[in-house]
Order: sequence, then structure tokens, then C-alpha cells
Amino acid sequence: MREYIGCMFRRLLEGLAARLPSQCAVCHGWPAEPVCEPCIAQFAQPVPRCQTCALPVPAGVRTCGACITRPPPLDACLAALPYAYPWSGLIADFKFQQHPGWARQFGLLMRSGPWVEPALDEADLLVPLPLSALRLQERGYNQALLLARALEPAKVAADVLLRILHTPPQSSLARKERLQGLQHAFAVDPLRAAQVRGKRVVLVDDVMTTGATLHAAAGVLRQAGVHHITALVLARTE
Repeated sequence: MREYIGCMFRRLLEGLAARLPSQCAVCHGWPAEPVCEPCIAQFAQPVPRCQTCALPVPAGVRTCGACITRPPPLDACLAALPYAYPWSGLIADFKFQQHPGWARQFGLLMRSGPWVEPALDEADLLVPLPLSALRLQERGYNQALLLARALEPAKVAADVLLRILHTPPQSSLARKERLQGLQHAFAVDPLRAAQVRGKRVVLVDDVMTTGATLHAAAGVLRQAGVHHITALVLARTE
């Protein structure tokens, strides 16, 4: 009962906060959004990115040398923002400082990225990267699920991909350790496997660093028969 009351009270506060004017979290002006339009114009300029890993590339280049040499298990990879000032701090606040209401504006930023609209239109399903039960209990919400719902709520399939193994925060691990720890971290729900077979899926997450987590999830979806996988993230480390 106490947990239920606490959950309802938190939702009430979130609902009230969403109706109040807020300062821009970057310049501290007073818009009605977490980040004002001038700050978005200054810090969210699109840049050319590799079509399969979303790292910056020179203008006119579609695929970076690393992806040509060793193609990733993704058909496409899209990122809206660089994981740099001010977005790195804002995303940390979104995840860890109880700002789930920011998902709506972050979703708009993701949707405005190059090639994102066609990817969403062509997708059969949006699959948010799941959290482990322990991480979800600690945080209270899955930021990837909130972003997916902000992008295309009618296509969200939150119960297809399962996180069956709790792993340490990936930011604290080297790439080799990430790959080893994520080998058996994900699974497709056997009762939902038919739902993804032959489909086009957009795999949604907030941040892509080495790509190990998204690649592990994509591998499991591919084994389940997914036809086409696009990874879509809010920010990409560079």
C-alpha cells in the first residue's frame, strides 16, 4: 500500500510539473520546454554520420572504414545528438534525477534527425532497450521506453525484448568487458517471437557508446527472425 501511494504521489507531482513553466536547463531562460529553441539551434546542428554506427564522417561519406571492414549487426544506426555538452548532462538528469517528462522534447529532437522520419514510417515495431528488474526498480522508469512512446506510441512493443541478466553500468567497463558481460543479457520473449519474425524493427535507446549493448540486443532479435533492424538513439559518443 505504501509503495502504491508513493507511486501515485510521484505521478501527481510529475503531472503538476508538466503544467508549470520551466527554465531552460542550458541557458536558464524561461521557455515552456526543458531546452529552449535558441539552445537547440546552437547545440543540435545535424552532422554527417555513418549509416551503420552513427559516428561522424566527412560530408559525402555514407559508411565509415570500420563498418566497411567489420559490418555491425545493424542495418542502420541513427543518432540525433552528440553525447557532449549540454546533452550529456541533460541526459544524465533525465535518467537519474527524475525528469521523465523530458522524454517528449527529446523524442522531438530524435524525430528531427536526418533519416529518422522514414525509419519510423517504415518500421513495424519500436522496441525499447529493456532494463534489468533491479535497474528498473532503482530508477523507477525505463528511459528508452519513454523515448519510444514519445516517438511512435502506436508501434511500441515493450514486452518483446527481455533483459534477463543484470550487468554493471556499461559506462564503467571497457569494450571487451561490455561484450563479454552482454553475451547472454537479452532474450526475445518466446510468446512474442512470432510478433517480430519478418518485421522491420527500430531499436530505441538513449545513448550509444561502443554499441555493445545495441549489438547484443540486435543479435537476439536477428536470431528471432527480424528482417531489418535500425538502431535509433538520442545521443552518440564521438
